[in-house]
Amino acid sequence: METENAVNYKFMGRSFNDLSINDDSSAFSDCNSDRSGEFSTASSQSRRLFLACTNSDNSDEFIRQLVSDLGSCSIDEQKNAALELRLLAKNKPENRIKIAKAGAIKPLISLITSTDPYLQENGVTAILNLSLCDENKELIASSGAIKPLVRALRTGTSTSKENAACALLRLSQVEENKVAIGRSGAIPLLVNLLENGGIRGKKDASTALYSLCTVKENKIKAVEAGIMKPLVELMADFGSNMVDKSAFVLSVLVSVPEAKTALVDEGGIPVLVEIIEVGLQRQKEIAAAILLQICEDSVVYRTKVSREGAIPPLVALSQSGTNRAKQKAEKLIELLRQPRSANAAASPSD
Repeated sequence: METENAVNYKFMGRSFNDLSINDDSSAFSDCNSDRSGEFSTASSQSRRLFLACTNSDNSDEFIRQLVSDLGSCSIDEQKNAALELRLLAKNKPENRIKIAKAGAIKPLISLITSTDPYLQENGVTAILNLSLCDENKELIASSGAIKPLVRALRTGTSTSKENAACALLRLSQVEENKVAIGRSGAIPLLVNLLENGGIRGKKDASTALYSLCTVKENKIKAVEAGIMKPLVELMADFGSNMVDKSAFVLSVLVSVPEAKTALVDEGGIPVLVEIIEVGLQRQKEIAAAILLQICEDSVVYRTKVSREGAIPPLVALSQSGTNRAKQKAEKLIELLRQPRSANAAASPSD
């Protein structure tokens, strides 16, 4: 544990300690229930929903009717039912269990494959909101939600893609779902969202990838999908509000050799050194920890880090950082000052 002078940085509920990827956490960042628009007008449906939300005596019957309407032959009835279930699950946590018990999950999953973008969006978002309840996660996954959510990542509206990423994050909090999600094709699509999505999409994708890439198989898939380029670009853009999130994703990736090579190839070392020079305290700390990981077993990488002028900012960090940052900086300085072998450039490994 930290002394009283230390700052306890967290991401997705995980303490930033030794960058362990084996800790168990059900927390996450800001990837919560849907944030998109609800009712555009004061319709009879909105009044009906308001009554259902405020009258718990009628809610069970109302939910059962909505679930029945999901199977209607009328697209409009399906849309209204999906929207109302989505909002009931968003606004009242106790409704999430009721909706699942009423049998809504499978028909909502079927809506995710709809060619109607509005129906798909409401299906995705209703599943996301139901997945906020821990009791529903395994049922959602076992009911076949993963592949349709991945399809929404590929074909959906921007809101569908963002909420599909969040739903996959929720499902990935059940450890055995991580490999299934990775093998469903989600990783390249999340990397694409990280690179090309709006700021909300980038945040949602990075949070989902952080969770999924605690599994080695998914780390390699992410590297093969080209994740290092957007991570390095986002870390280099201090105005992106993505420096921390990108660095945390990188921190779980660099335990595999493929990620270290890709990081160096994409110009990540100068970016990490710059973060140690001018970043916020928490950013300096995680950048030092990442550099330490890539330098521990490689003389070549130590040489590259030294040539980028890392030692002076590391010395400053070792004097003014948190206890944890000081330890990382001091250990990295010690590595960088070790004599280099004559054939250091021959191989990335000692």
